[in-house]
Amino acid sequence: MQISELSDRSGLTVQTIKFYIREGLLPKGSAVSATRSEYDRRHLERLRLISALRDVGELPVSAIQQIIAAIEDDGTSLHELFAITQHAIGPHVAAPHDPHWRAAREDVDALVRELGWHVGERAPARDLLAHTFVALRRLGFPITLRDLRPYVNAASEVAEHEIGRVADGTPRARAVHSLLVSTVLYEQVLTALHRLAQEDASARRFGPA
Repeated sequence: MQISELSDRSGLTVQTIKFYIREGLLPKGSAVSATRSEYDRRHLERLRLISALRDVGELPVSAIQQIIAAIEDDGTSLHELFAITQHAIGPHVAAPHDPHWRAAREDVDALVRELGWHVGERAPARDLLAHTFVALRRLGFPITLRDLRPYVNAASEVAEHEIGRVADGTPRARAVHSLLVSTVLYEQVLTALHRLAQEDASARRFGPA
């Protein structure tokens, strides 16, 4: 297809598509003349992925660039790609010079060890969880494993489901898409369902009969 058809089918303007090409997010088309290139289904799929990461995942172009570079490197394993995606997504919480924050980070590290989870020391989620622990404690909510257990169990079940969807022998391109969908998009699904479930629980417990 020509770029005008690619624009129509992707829902993106020609200017946006050219921007993604310049930024290295989308491969150039196959040149058929000095002024015309052709594109195929792989370009369309890549544009749909970029749009999802931008519109639903709300990722900046710089984060998508890191993810795309890892996708195109066949030497990057799926687990390495997962780690790269996690770092690209963030959020990257600045570690303050605060003894409360350091204590919370130590608690997070201890929790990960106690659960037996294999998580990189520099995983952004460690700092994010520590940051949240500090806020909870300042509001008078102590952190106990009993309080965390429902969240731990839910997170473990969801993660096993997501990773389990990538079967052995799945083509790399399909496995990559499944991994990114689980990491970026279904996280939004989980957040939305959590809020809907909270409102339902509140209505049943506190609402009018």
